[in-house]
Amino acid sequence: MGMRRGLFVLVGLLMLGSVGATSMTYVVGCDIAWPPFEWVSERGDYLGFDLDVMRCIAILEGFEIEIRDVAFDSIIPQVGEGLIHIGASGFTITEARALVVDFSEPYWTSDQLIVVRAGSGLNVVTALSRGARVAAQRGTTGAAWVEDHLVDAGVDVRLVLYETYPEAIMDLLAGRVDAVVQDEAPSLAIVREYPGQLEVVGTIWTYEQFGFLVRKGDPHGLLPRIHSGMAKMKESGAWDHLVSAYFGPSLDAIEAAWEACIDILLVEGDVEGYARCLAQRVAQ
Repeated sequence: MGMRRGLFVLVGLLMLGSVGATSMTYVVGCDIAWPPFEWVSERGDYLGFDLDVMRCIAILEGFEIEIRDVAFDSIIPQVGEGLIHIGASGFTITEARALVVDFSEPYWTSDQLIVVRAGSGLNVVTALSRGARVAAQRGTTGAAWVEDHLVDAGVDVRLVLYETYPEAIMDLLAGRVDAVVQDEAPSLAIVREYPGQLEVVGTIWTYEQFGFLVRKGDPHGLLPRIHSGMAKMKESGAWDHLVSAYFGPSLDAIEAAWEACIDILLVEGDVEGYARCLAQRVAQ
């Protein structure tokens, strides 16, 4: 673990004395391979919308967090077992998941997009039929949609599951699968990263809402603090600044802005100033 990675993982160490030394550190589990919600920069730092929201909430609400990279389909089981305390990885709120964990208020709305290789000749129909190899990440609602609406319905497609969406995209580029089904914002981000190589050919209107999640019954009382932190961010304008910074610009631009601004958050503890700096930097 490099110096900067160690600096940014433990937000509580930079809380400017707002939390006592005996305060508990809450582990935040994220699948850090899904930009713009979470990813690892070229320098090895963890960044992304979900991660920064968690850092901001921790500072605003006076607790410590440790961000831990966890496979997506392992986060809910580990939250349920108490091994990690918060799941923050673009989780869609579903009835099945709500049986085993408790969700925060929704913080994002998404549909699923169908991504193919540019020039493949596929469209929204042919990308999901006639022997197509359709990729999705294991344990996601994208994978569940393909399973429920295509495979189980007898449509002639083969669902190919991956541990992470970036792996699915690499196989799409290499021609080993024909289409990738994933959430809107990450799909648009990856198309921007491969101009002329990938394109979106259709939308699956799922109207999903994302939430942060905690152990059933919220034994540590984290949900009220998460809700309070989000409300403070929205009231100050920090939330809108983070949205404009993370959704639209290139990943390179975001990484450069993040490096330039992050100490405002983690050293100075200035949530609004950091978010404003990030938005301004990516807009330059």
